[in-house]
Amino acid sequence: MEPSDPRRFAPATQRNRDPILAVLRRVLPRSGTVLEIASGSGEHAVYFAEQMPALTWQPSDPGEAARASIAAWAERSGVRNVVAPRALDAAAEEWPIDRADAVVCINMVHIAPWEACTGLMRGAARVLPPGAPLVLYGPFRVGGEHTAPSNAAFDEDLRGRDARWGVRDLEAVIEEARSRGLGHVETVAMPANNLTVVFRRDGGMGMA
Repeated sequence: MEPSDPRRFAPATQRNRDPILAVLRRVLPRSGTVLEIASGSGEHAVYFAEQMPALTWQPSDPGEAARASIAAWAERSGVRNVVAPRALDAAAEEWPIDRADAVVCINMVHIAPWEACTGLMRGAARVLPPGAPLVLYGPFRVGGEHTAPSNAAFDEDLRGRDARWGVRDLEAVIEEARSRGLGHVETVAMPANNLTVVFRRDGGMGMA
């Protein structure tokens, strides 16, 4: 990487992108705009856009350095269906985007205050049309318990860095989504003890 290269590298991206992609291929619309919340380095945005060229990928992040990384990854890749990243804080009352055909959020809700999760649900409910998906990925507690010792250690580390962070209870996230009219459709076990959790606006089909 050149000294002036703003791209960031997240090692986990290489490990988790294909399992996440397998779920996205099933649940995202065939065409339209996917709003990604907290896009981070931008590696996921570029990879998913390359693999699903009929979708327009709208990355976003509240951090200026992250947005620079996203733009650099998109430019280097030559992918044409990733648009310029937007400055967006999930916890904000208003988002700079008022409509999307799907919302994707990877590895955010545990590395942010709970207000970011509630804001995500509020914002997704506002921008999604009925039946459209919200897809989350990351570690969660299930039934009040961690799914692996490594997740328990990760949770302790997160809370040590910021008391407002931490691995969330899946049931609390599902309830917060339900309160905003986002019905839980499925939870998919992923590698490294993570989960992909799918919701649909107004419950959609298969609401559970």
